[in-house]
Amino acid sequence: MNSLIQKYNIPGPRYTSYPTVPYWNKEGVTLENWTSSFQKSFKETNSSEGISLYIHLPFCESLCTFCACHKHITKRHEVEEDYIVTVLKEWKLYVNLLPEKPIIKEIHLGGGTPTFFASTQLKKLIDGLFVYAAKHKAYEFSLEGHPNNTTKEQLQVLFDLGFTRISFGVQDYDPIVQKAIHRVQPFKNVENVTNWSREIGFTSVSHDLIFGLPFQTKENIIETINKTKQLQPDRISFYSYAHVPWVKGVGQRGFNDEDLPKDDEKRALYEVGKKLFAELGYIEIGMDHFALQTDSLFKATQEKTLHRNFMGYTANKTQLMIGLGMSAISDSWYAFAQNVKTVKEYQKIVNEGELPIFRGHLLSEEDLIVRKHILNLMCHFKTTWNEVDKKSIDLQKQTALLTEMENDNLVEIKENSIHIPEHARPYVRNICMAFDMHLQKNKPETALFSMTV
Repeated sequence: MNSLIQKYNIPGPRYTSYPTVPYWNKEGVTLENWTSSFQKSFKETNSSEGISLYIHLPFCESLCTFCACHKHITKRHEVEEDYIVTVLKEWKLYVNLLPEKPIIKEIHLGGGTPTFFASTQLKKLIDGLFVYAAKHKAYEFSLEGHPNNTTKEQLQVLFDLGFTRISFGVQDYDPIVQKAIHRVQPFKNVENVTNWSREIGFTSVSHDLIFGLPFQTKENIIETINKTKQLQPDRISFYSYAHVPWVKGVGQRGFNDEDLPKDDEKRALYEVGKKLFAELGYIEIGMDHFALQTDSLFKATQEKTLHRNFMGYTANKTQLMIGLGMSAISDSWYAFAQNVKTVKEYQKIVNEGELPIFRGHLLSEEDLIVRKHILNLMCHFKTTWNEVDKKSIDLQKQTALLTEMENDNLVEIKENSIHIPEHARPYVRNICMAFDMHLQKNKPETALFSMTV
């Protein structure tokens, strides 16, 4: 197994989308064809499954050096008002292009730090969305919270607005690791926000943990999970640290490369965590996620309805996801579109009455078929193809790329399907890469992706 990790631990996409962002077509999308795309998707699904909203709230008071998200560092909370006003203006621009009232099934507040915002501003945001929209009968609203600044008042206001799921970024409890990643937060803070969430009525509390951080050891992982055990979150995200300093520059240079555990050493951290989670009753879901059997993510796995998009794994599928805010990505299934990446430019364009799109991708027929199979592999670890698929893409060629992995007992290939056995799940990104037509046609010559294992 050690030699397999060294063999397959190569740079590769995480496949929160297909095609992955570096391979979006250079022409991107125009406002006109993006509008046509999301209108088409809206007409197909709004009255049945509804739509999702991802809202990017980018502000953070300090920079965490492990983070690869688009953020804006400031301690000036007066920025909240103008930003919320602009997001609601952007939403109104979308609503004006829709033929009927949107039905919102899912809202996710991501960041940045959503709990940077005062509860009054968060209420203004959510109330403002529903001036023009209705709630789906099976809605689920969620957010990301920082244990150091999430207040009980914020949690109560959000719960009253319909939020029932929250994830807290914990990362690691070791003080040396926390100092290296500039994310110092005592266990007591995590305990407080977890207990408050449950007291108020949140039905799913998640903790985000990361393995592969600077100075991290097996002992760190064991101690962090022992502390996590005391709080028993409903879900745990156990992410591999994505070291991509060429993308985020100084933000990921708060430590030296030699301070990071690598290859077998890094993978051992994951295996220790996975073993401990299993002992605590957590079931592995997709890639990097674990859930108790009472959580909706586990139920979605059992019912084969698990979905994956730019927000990660979700128990709710919607074909149309509209991203609001700086750098947010929208997905109509037929196209992707991303907003501009700075607060200043975002506010300028929206205030001029235009959608702030700066790039995107129109999916070809081939893209749509490959996307389906990669999504199946990421969610269910198997996929099956039909005659239409065979005519559209050269599946024989793609599966031939997996011959070596098949010889290494990492994938089972049949005439019309492939299956990833449980022991081979750490290699799911490598297996998906064999189907990635864009990657096969144009292999990167410079660093683009984090390591796969």
